[in-house]
Amino acid sequence: MKNRDIFVGGKWQQGRGQQMQSRFPGDNHVVATLNSASLEDVEDAVIAAEKAWRDPKWRHMSSHQRAAILLKVSTLIDEQREELVRLQTLDNGKPWAEARGLVMSAAATARYFAAVCEVSGGELPPRRQPDIMTLSTYQPLGVIAAITPWNSPIASDMQKIAPAIAAGNAVILKPAEATPLVSLKLAELFEQAGLPAGLLSVLPGKGSIIGDALVRHPLVRKISFTGGTNTGRQLAHIAADKLIGTSLELGGKSPTIVLDDADLDLAAHGVCYGIFSSMGQACIAGSRLFVARSVYQAFIEKLTKLTQGLIIGDPRQERVHIGPLISSAHRDSVIAYVSQAIAEGGKIRVGGKVPTDPALQSGHYFEPTIIEGLTNQAHVCQEEIFGPVLVVIPFDDETSLIHDANDSIYGLAAGIWTQDYTRAFKLADTLDVGTVWINTYKVFSISTPFGGFKDSGLGREKGLESLKAYMQQKSIFLALNPQPNRWCE
Repeated sequence: MKNRDIFVGGKWQQGRGQQMQSRFPGDNHVVATLNSASLEDVEDAVIAAEKAWRDPKWRHMSSHQRAAILLKVSTLIDEQREELVRLQTLDNGKPWAEARGLVMSAAATARYFAAVCEVSGGELPPRRQPDIMTLSTYQPLGVIAAITPWNSPIASDMQKIAPAIAAGNAVILKPAEATPLVSLKLAELFEQAGLPAGLLSVLPGKGSIIGDALVRHPLVRKISFTGGTNTGRQLAHIAADKLIGTSLELGGKSPTIVLDDADLDLAAHGVCYGIFSSMGQACIAGSRLFVARSVYQAFIEKLTKLTQGLIIGDPRQERVHIGPLISSAHRDSVIAYVSQAIAEGGKIRVGGKVPTDPALQSGHYFEPTIIEGLTNQAHVCQEEIFGPVLVVIPFDDETSLIHDANDSIYGLAAGIWTQDYTRAFKLADTLDVGTVWINTYKVFSISTPFGGFKDSGLGREKGLESLKAYMQQKSIFLALNPQPNRWCE
């Protein structure tokens, strides 16, 4: 691809920062070269955003007109689906089938918030005084700083941009340094859909420079971040100092649970997908597996067979299950975790090494890995690996199961496999997580709120309430029978 411009305040221009490259993780070739944003670009984007969201033409635009823009974006995504799939795969190595699903999810998100934008409104609280009527309205916050990760950029981008735009804000998107291309393409689609200039900027660059300058800017009124817990904690401190809101979707170490009455074939397929899809590079990856001891051997044999049958290869091929990790540095981190697990007494059931296929040597591949023989106190059970590594632990009773499943600083998601739904609901109620899947895993709905407990984050994305998360509430008191206030006499 030729050199790319970035999108600053509604204008396509060369970034004024350092040169950066997008590399395909499958073989490390350079996909595109561009200049990152600079601090000057951040300033220009914020000033343009502040002016654009305050423009009466935007502030007083009817909700159905804003909805029409989002609906047009959804249509453009559908029309250009394969190009978006290709860009996302080239950016982060996600297999085409998964990338296609995320592109379709982005289109659905734009459609959903177009609909929500159409029907959202204020409130009329009950009257407490006969001559006073009160109204409650919702207004935009202003300039939103949206920071997204490299593992699912187009879906994460849209989950922040769509509700913020529907609410009447301006958005400055800082995509992950490794994956700028699909985010820049998304800016093209919003421009084609008629979004007024300045309401969206896309600023690729280092989070420590561009992201930090963006969130600290005094005109930024909300931080919406998806990424690591340590960074999220730093952003929360900045937001606290500025007295602004945050939405933080952070790390996870999600437990999946196979009870003794589970359909083992169904559970094995679900567990396999839950940890090894996206190469385990997902905050909700089911990386800790607890299996009832009575079915442990039968289950682990099924899971082992499925894992051994996964196809590792170039993610641009349709039937590939396991693509590359995002970078060589990240693969080295995964390898180090596996080595540490072995040092702590873990035994490799499947995988645990770099593939030997000569065709894969130039990429950042790692085999899907299952580890046995550890307790929940092991480092690989307590720390987020963000790779295709599953630790399997047998359990004897639900009391110890619940303790171990909740024994984590994280609380993002969990999975339960059982044929007894009464039992499943009772167990789900005890788990300290934001999402519980029962007899399925990694299934999402844009209409259902998503977020975590504990160190997995603050706030919720998706759902009707996520629109209001990008708004502030104003109360209006209306005197129906105005009378002089006699206190002054």
